[in-house]
Amino acid sequence: MTYQRFIVSQSIVIMASSIVFPFYILLLRNAGDSYSQFGWAYGMFALSAAFFYPVIGRFSDRIGDQLLLIVYSWAMTLLLLLFPLVTEVWQVYLLQILMGLLGAVQKNTEKTSLVRHAENKQVGKEIGKYHSWTGIGGAIAIILTGYLADFLTIGSIFYIASLMYMASGLVLMKKTKLSKKAIGDMNKVSTK
Repeated sequence: MTYQRFIVSQSIVIMASSIVFPFYILLLRNAGDSYSQFGWAYGMFALSAAFFYPVIGRFSDRIGDQLLLIVYSWAMTLLLLLFPLVTEVWQVYLLQILMGLLGAVQKNTEKTSLVRHAENKQVGKEIGKYHSWTGIGGAIAIILTGYLADFLTIGSIFYIASLMYMASGLVLMKKTKLSKKAIGDMNKVSTK
């Protein structure tokens, strides 16, 4: 995974999550009876993420950041398709636990990818540039969604976000084409 592809992928992820979150609260409120149930749902998200962070960290070192980010993108694609179908609070709780797991995958892997890329560079500068680009994408998405919400249902916003997560996964899955010269240079390095 190239750093540029990582930035594009994560910018799409931030945009997708940014358009969903304001409407996510409304959707949860419609499925539950009170704000305390919303508190429990969000608490389950945070707790499940906290429990999964150590496991995700070990997986990231073993199987690599790119694969985890691909799994995250495709799992979010599927999970967001379920949100508009939620009618009971227990379904919200279950989705929140799964979202916590996936949130841990994204946050942990995002940070390890940044650190691995910024090796031998000024880490703070690289992370600042990264958050600047993803923040701009998130802000644009929120503003545009405000206009879209006047014309679409809340469910359709989740479907749009699902498509965005799918696009993020496709960006990460795209094969990098190497020139013959680059392959030759890699072979020279590996034989030394």
